[in-house]
Amino acid sequence: MFLSASPVPQTGVRHSTFESLRRGRSSQSIASGFLHFWDSPNFKKDMEFVGITVLFLDENVNSVIHGFTPVGRANHYRPSLKANSIVKIDRFEVARCSNMYKITDHPFLIRFISLTIIDEVITGSPEINLQ
Repeated sequence: MFLSASPVPQTGVRHSTFESLRRGRSSQSIASGFLHFWDSPNFKKDMEFVGITVLFLDENVNSVIHGFTPVGRANHYRPSLKANSIVKIDRFEVARCSNMYKITDHPFLIRFISLTIIDEVITGSPEINLQ
């Protein structure tokens, strides 16, 4: 698994917007506002921990998309989850969001996979209002 805990000190971070995301596993990158995250329980199985749900804010249309990392990868990614930061996320899966778990208006969700890399962006980030 890949994880970079160090900030990305580069200018002009290359990335896609939420509008241009394509379904499937790929080498897509997004730079977005990282709004909030929380532990997700399974309400049908005694509130068993099933993973971490996150909310990302896009730069262009101020849309929100949610992401999810399952329990097996939660401890790996938790140290890099910092609310109210700008992050670049590489190598993830984009899937259609089931109406049962839909928490945003966006039709897709981002799934962290074993290859996913999350970096905080210090310079060169898109303009995103996190308020």
